[in-house]
Amino acid sequence: MSVNDSRTQHWQALSGEHHLAPFSDYGQLKEKGPRIITRAQGVHLWDSEGQKILDGMAGLWCVAIGYGREELVDAAQRQMRELPYYNLFFQTAHPPALELAHAITEVAPEGMSHVFFTGSGSEGNDTVLRMVRHYWALKGKPQKQTLIGRINGYHGSTVAGASLGGMSGMHAQGGLPIPGIAHIPQPYWYGEGGDMTPEAFGIWAAEQLEQKILELGEDQVAAFIAEPIQGAGGVIIPPDSYWPKIKEILARYDILFVADEVICGFGRTGEWFGSDYYDLKPDLMTIAKGLTSGYIPMGGVIVRDSVAQVLAEGGEFTHGFTYSGHPVAAAVGLENLRILREERIIERARTETAPYLQQRLRELQDHPLVGEVRGLGMLGAIELVKDKATRSRYEGQGVGMICRNFCFANGLVMRAVGDTMIIAPPLVISHEEIDELVEKARRCLDLTLQSLERAIDR
Repeated sequence: MSVNDSRTQHWQALSGEHHLAPFSDYGQLKEKGPRIITRAQGVHLWDSEGQKILDGMAGLWCVAIGYGREELVDAAQRQMRELPYYNLFFQTAHPPALELAHAITEVAPEGMSHVFFTGSGSEGNDTVLRMVRHYWALKGKPQKQTLIGRINGYHGSTVAGASLGGMSGMHAQGGLPIPGIAHIPQPYWYGEGGDMTPEAFGIWAAEQLEQKILELGEDQVAAFIAEPIQGAGGVIIPPDSYWPKIKEILARYDILFVADEVICGFGRTGEWFGSDYYDLKPDLMTIAKGLTSGYIPMGGVIVRDSVAQVLAEGGEFTHGFTYSGHPVAAAVGLENLRILREERIIERARTETAPYLQQRLRELQDHPLVGEVRGLGMLGAIELVKDKATRSRYEGQGVGMICRNFCFANGLVMRAVGDTMIIAPPLVISHEEIDELVEKARRCLDLTLQSLERAIDR
């Protein structure tokens, strides 16, 4: 046994004996043992066995500027030496949080110049629920309590976040969703559009919002929350007709619109926010992930000025977290935003890298296992099917997980959402690294198809 094998087994044993991992089957994880990631640089990871792996998911959608940026390490170190922690409660503040709030609003959509800090995107969406209900109470309409989300949307895994999201597997555990939350169909044309054209399906999906508002009563509905592009749901890019129709519907009713920008924010679509790409003009935007490029936990809610004014006139908002606006996280966020702006990383992604990524990804459309390739900016999805014409799947065979395992064994992180493979690489990925990603993806699709054919032959 090599030294690497021995170390790996030691860490896997610690996992089985002591660690309860997120979103994991504990029995399965203990039997197989987790893959142990030990270091990273640029867009690559290395595991404890020394294998080099291209990170096609930027961690969990978050490592925008790539791994190994010493500037972020230095920013954290400086701040830890000067002021490692203080809270923002009780009429107290500190420079890093205030400077970061200002820097965020410089890149946020016009008219959104206030920020509430949290420790994560999940906490951000808990804040959204509290904030929009408090807003309506201050407006003399305390009955406006219900938030409308989307089936298969993802807004985190806290009680409120998981309730706002529409994932049935999460709702099955813990008695979710909590009261006062409703859901409408998602704009997933490939999986649910049937014989409708994308345009017709987009309009139909959008009209479900108006139907739900009318069903519940406008006087009961506080807000609609949605991701500009659904991330964890499978990189679901709405048909072009969807968001214009949603905006038209929202203009008719007195409810708030919340854009969950945890994944789309800070450059993922080639614009600073998905709301910029689709011109959504939300009232609140949840942020996290790319805010610090994942180097340290941080999240928040960007609030439109008209909403912030009502909150400011309403006395105490009895909500917050010990680590809201943590000074070290704020210092890292400031440096991350400086790098994104000064190195023009988002602009380069929009004009150079993203078009090349989308071009190369579309080449996988000819693979026998691929029903659709879609993508936008630095996001992509590959639908795995049994029959391209009918979009039928290999039901019950776990094709996505088979493909994911081949990916990891062959030096690529590509995530499986059911039988949809998704990618969201760091914004700084090069053309050569995109070539590497696509070549490895094709090889893994080949291996997956061969595995399925062998299973059929048996």
